[in-house]
Amino acid sequence: MKSPERGEVWLVDLGLAAKVRPALILSIPPGEKERSLVTLVPHTTSLRGSSYEVPVRAPFLRPGAFDSQGIVTVPIIRLVRPLGTVSPEQLKAVEMSLCIWLGLKAGQ
Repeated sequence: MKSPERGEVWLVDLGLAAKVRPALILSIPPGEKERSLVTLVPHTTSLRGSSYEVPVRAPFLRPGAFDSQGIVTVPIIRLVRPLGTVSPEQLKAVEMSLCIWLGLKAGQ
């Protein structure tokens, strides 16, 4: 399997209740000695109007948003297939939302 890259959107099996859905890869590819894990933010079409939902338009996504509150780390084996890549600006918008949610200073 191709190693997932930061900024790519993959179809991911998030388990029975969460189902298979697109998710944005946030982590870098693991090294040889690291665990085969990936951290991602799932995409949702069931919007709640949360300030942590980041709408991203892309031809490979249905209308919806990446939900920063749903950040999760899963084994790479749960990645089904790549769907596409978001722009650097779109990735930055999701990162900023995640920093706010986690109380982190952006850019540090």
